[in-house]
Amino acid sequence: MRPFLLSFFLTSLAYAHPHQSDCRCRPHQSCWPSPKEWDRFNRSVDGNLVAVRPVADVCHDAIESEACQLVQDLSWNSTWRAAQPGAVQWQNWEAWPERGESCYIETLNKPCGQGRISLYSTIATSAANIQETVRFAREHNLRLAIKNSGHCYLGRSTAPESLQIQTSHMKDISFVDDFTPKGAPRGRSEGSAVTIGAGVALQELYAALGEKGRIAVAGAAHTVGAAGGYVQGGGHSFLGPWKGMASDNALQFTVVTADGNLLVTNEYLNRDLFWALRGGGGGTFGVVVDVTLRTFDEAPVIISTLNISTPVGHPAFWDAITEFHAHLPALSDAGGAGYYRIFPDLPLPEENITVSGVTLALVFPNQTDVARVDQLFDSLLTKLNVTSAVTTEYASDPLPDIHTLISEILITSDADITGGMTLVGSRMYSRGLFENGPAKLSSVLRKIRAGPYEGFTGHIVSGGAVANTHVDSALHPAWRESLLHLTFGRGWDPETSLAEQNAIRDNVTNVEVELLRSVEGSHRMGAYLNEANAYEKDFQSSFWGSNYNLLYKIKQRWDPTGLFITRSGVGSEDWDAEGLCRIRSHRLRDIGSDDVSEL
Repeated sequence: MRPFLLSFFLTSLAYAHPHQSDCRCRPHQSCWPSPKEWDRFNRSVDGNLVAVRPVADVCHDAIESEACQLVQDLSWNSTWRAAQPGAVQWQNWEAWPERGESCYIETLNKPCGQGRISLYSTIATSAANIQETVRFAREHNLRLAIKNSGHCYLGRSTAPESLQIQTSHMKDISFVDDFTPKGAPRGRSEGSAVTIGAGVALQELYAALGEKGRIAVAGAAHTVGAAGGYVQGGGHSFLGPWKGMASDNALQFTVVTADGNLLVTNEYLNRDLFWALRGGGGGTFGVVVDVTLRTFDEAPVIISTLNISTPVGHPAFWDAITEFHAHLPALSDAGGAGYYRIFPDLPLPEENITVSGVTLALVFPNQTDVARVDQLFDSLLTKLNVTSAVTTEYASDPLPDIHTLISEILITSDADITGGMTLVGSRMYSRGLFENGPAKLSSVLRKIRAGPYEGFTGHIVSGGAVANTHVDSALHPAWRESLLHLTFGRGWDPETSLAEQNAIRDNVTNVEVELLRSVEGSHRMGAYLNEANAYEKDFQSSFWGSNYNLLYKIKQRWDPTGLFITRSGVGSEDWDAEGLCRIRSHRLRDIGSDDVSEL
């Protein structure tokens, strides 16, 4: 028997019938902490506890006030929203529409309800603050929410009637040229690395790396917290095909577990937890205090852009999409990675026309030969340009290093535009699909409704090192054979009724995502859990595939009472949709011999 399996078995027996209430304690109940208890708790976290209201609350009280004007000015600013305990990046996760509770600037004629915004927040500045908060939540059986920037399409940073841990103030960054994980044998170095606090945003990480002439695998948005849900969800990147997923390059975590202990986890210490934190999902196994990531030498890069367009609705558009997708394996094999958007209905006001279009930005790290990159596109451009209805625009340019790419092209301002309402659908697609049947994907995409400016986003972030790595982690195995991660989004406005919101949700979940799943079969491949439908059917298989059984076991070992519950996270099926009441006891599962290699 594997050594860790025996401990799982014994731990599972101990927690098969936990002594706890079936529901979290709520404000109207006698178990809710008294004002004196909250005051004592505040002192234990260095006075960092704050009562929280939705950010738009100040406008409901006094629309002409200076505070309201500030909210109105910054409501769409992702960096501002990240710093507010009463906000997340997507407003639909601030509301609780099933209870009729919302607090929007756009609907000042309605009462301001708390919604899913936490009632209290510990603005953590240290691991000790997090430990005290975890212990307090555990002692009083409180719903706990973990928020860094609130950059989560599945609403995992909010929970109604909860106590929040906000980690966005934990900004420590330190570099080491020769990192040795704690507990490793002498001389077992992992090379250069950076350790970042839980609150370090990507823009801050990239700036620090740029000063050191280093680079790390990370994403391309201002307010993604690299140490939080991003890397714990796997972390795809435009650097992935060159160096692997972000989780493949995580060397060590410092984490507060459900019992309030602070521990280190890596390949040598607490290995099962380390396995789970690399792809098992944020906010599920503990509160990450910091993570150590492998870094690499800076490198030159070539960026290629391609625009493809046809008259709107022209049948040649979807033929062009098929040709484009058929060419992806060759671009990937050459080291290309990046993003594209498909717009079936794209108005161009300046030209007074509407087109169907594709816009592609592809990067080739550690390459300087522009002529070679141009040759990669030659056959595609030749095929597209033989059709008079198709127009193409192509260019490739060299850049001196990846930091220039990030600071001058990918992340150029201080914030992204967020604050809207969105529900996402996604699917990963295998390399084999594009080698053998890209027309099937085009056929399905054209069936999915797309209004003006709506469309699909393609993430060419796998293949290469993602496919070739031998890292054993909780990351969905489908990532190792995927070539593309495809997403789409659906939005609504603050006045949209609950019935209309439910109709949108139903269409995304039961129609549009199902169409994406049908391309390679409902049980083939999967979805990226950081950018997926919050109501994904069979999320266990979609997000983790064959790894789920072991993840569930690890969850019960480290968090037997379910203190850390997130929407569509590991173990969440045992709780209601908001994580307030347990709806069934733990389901002890057998671990198949093919789940993972020995930890």
